[in-house]
Amino acid sequence: MSELKTVGLFALTALAEIAGCYLPYLWLREGKSVWLLIPGALSLIAFVWLLSLHPTAAGRVYAAYGGVYISMVILWLWTVNGIRPTTWDIVGSAIALLGMAIIMFAPRSA
Repeated sequence: MSELKTVGLFALTALAEIAGCYLPYLWLREGKSVWLLIPGALSLIAFVWLLSLHPTAAGRVYAAYGGVYISMVILWLWTVNGIRPTTWDIVGSAIALLGMAIIMFAPRSA
């Protein structure tokens, strides 16, 4: 799987997970409709399915996915919650993405 496709799949996976957790949060904490649980559950199902599409060891995928997840949550914080990331949020996200790249794309011996 190409690097761009891998990162794109991780980003899509992160969006599914974030939405799947955010929608129930809106119901529980913000008093929104209980009907948000349905798309929330569907989003979490999509998250699991998307995570399973990576052709490498599950542990490596989960570890690398965490780096993309961190960056996507910071982006969500900004775009959905309207909270501008700090310099440290951006630095931390960049470090997490670097970790993901090392885990996923470093040369491996056969």
